[in-house]
Amino acid sequence: MPEPKQNYVNGEWVAAESGDTVDVTNPADNTEVVNTYHYGGESDAEAAVEAASAAQDAWADMPAPDRGAILRETGAILEERKEELTELLTREEGKPLSSASGEVQRAIDIFYYYAEKAMDFGGTVKGASGGRTSVSTRKEPVGVAGLITPWNYPIAIPAWKMAPALATGNAVVLKPATQAPGPALELAKALDEAGAPDGIVNVVVGSGSSVGTTLTDSEDVDAVSFTGSTQVGLQVYDAATDDTKRAQAEMGGKNPTIVTDSADVDQAVDIVGVGAFGVTGQACTATSRAIVHTDVYDEFVAGITEYAESLDIGPGLDDPGMGPHVNEGEFESTLDYVDIAKTEGATHEFGGDRVDEGDLSDGYFVTPAVFSDVTPDMRLFQEEVFGPVLAVTEVEDFDEAIEVANDTEYGLSASVVTDDLAEAHEFIDRTESGVAKVNEKTTGLELHVPFGGYKQSSTNTFREQGDAAIDFFTQTKTVYMNH
Repeated sequence: MPEPKQNYVNGEWVAAESGDTVDVTNPADNTEVVNTYHYGGESDAEAAVEAASAAQDAWADMPAPDRGAILRETGAILEERKEELTELLTREEGKPLSSASGEVQRAIDIFYYYAEKAMDFGGTVKGASGGRTSVSTRKEPVGVAGLITPWNYPIAIPAWKMAPALATGNAVVLKPATQAPGPALELAKALDEAGAPDGIVNVVVGSGSSVGTTLTDSEDVDAVSFTGSTQVGLQVYDAATDDTKRAQAEMGGKNPTIVTDSADVDQAVDIVGVGAFGVTGQACTATSRAIVHTDVYDEFVAGITEYAESLDIGPGLDDPGMGPHVNEGEFESTLDYVDIAKTEGATHEFGGDRVDEGDLSDGYFVTPAVFSDVTPDMRLFQEEVFGPVLAVTEVEDFDEAIEVANDTEYGLSASVVTDDLAEAHEFIDRTESGVAKVNEKTTGLELHVPFGGYKQSSTNTFREQGDAAIDFFTQTKTVYMNH
C-alpha cells in the first residue's frame, strides 16, 4: 500500500499528529481505495492557523502584482496537470470525465482571473471638502481566512475561495471535504511550486467537529467562508460570528425551472434535464423542481421522462451521461426520497432504481428519477434531495408558477423557459433567488459575477466570486491627508 497522503502546513507536508488516516474509495466501485489521507484533528488545525497567522503580515506587504504572479504561475501548473487532476477528481468524487475536466478548467481560470485582479488591488480617490485635503480609500486584507469546502466541486470551490483570499493578501487554512480531498491538496502543491511563501497556504483534512470547529473558534482566524448544507452552514456562521469574525455561508437550494405555455418544450426538456441530472444532481444549483403550465404539461412530462430514460449510467472514467453518487450516505438518501415521493402520492414516471448488476454492482448508482403531480405540500417539493430526482408540478398560469416557485425556504437559483419577453422580465423581478436565468438551466455560473442565494440558501452577508469575493476578503480604510 502507498504511504498515506499528508496535510500541508507551513510549507511542509506533514502527518496528522494522531497518526489517524482515512480511506477515500471510488464511488463507482467502493471496493477500490483510491487514496488514503492523514486525518487531522484540533492540534493539526491549530498548527495551521498558527503558521498562517505568523506569515500573513509579510504576505500582505508583498506588492499585489507579485502575489498575482504566484497565482498566475499556479494556474499554469494546474493547466499542465489538467489531465491527471481530472482523473483524480473523477476517481474520488465520481463525476463523468467531461464534467470533471470542466471543473478543473474552472479552477485554472479562477487563478488566472484573480492573478489579473491583483494588479488592480487598491482603493479609490474621493473629492474632499477642503482645498488642501485629499481623501482616499484603501483595501486591506482581513487577515487569516478559514475555508470549509464541500465534496461536490472539490477543486473549483476551494479555488474560488483560495484565489481571491490570496490575491488580496490573506493567509488561508482550508478544510476540504473528507470524501474527495485530493484535488484541494493538489492546489496546495501547485501553489507551493509556484512560490507561495511558507504558511500562506495550509490544507488540513479532518472532520468538521475538530478541524472545522478550530477554524470557527480560533481567535487567530479573522474570516470564515463555508459552502455546504444549510444545517451545517448556519452552525458554522453562528460559531464564527460569536466573536465578530467576518463570515459567509452559501448553503442549500431547491431550484425551480418554470416552463410557460409559450416555451419551446423540446428546449425546456433539454434545459431541465441537464440541470436536474447533470453531475448526478449533486449540486446546490441543480434543477430539482419543474413548474409547468398546464397547456404544455403532458408534453413536458413525456419529454423529460424520455430524456431520463435515455441517459446512460456508468463509472465516471467512462464519461457516461450520469455517474454514481459520491458515497453510500448520499446514495441511500436519494433512494429514501424516492420512497417518500411514492408514499406521498406523486406519480412515479421513471427511475429512482438502485443499479446493482454487473460492473456497476459495487458502485452507488441510481437511475435518474422523474415524479409528476407533485404538490407544494410534499416533501419532494420542499426538501433538498441532492440527487437526480426531479419533481414536476402543474400550474394554471404564470402568476401561479411564480407563487409556487417561491414557495420554499430556499432561494439560490431559478430559471424560466419562455418566448414571452414580458414574462421573462416579470420572472426576474419576482423570483426570490440570488441567481435568475432566462432560457437557461439553473446550474452553471460565470466566474466573474457574484454568486449567492436568498433566504435559507445563504447567510446573505457577502457574495462569492468576482469583485464580491474581493470585498469579503478585504476591509476598507478611509484616509484623510492634509497637506
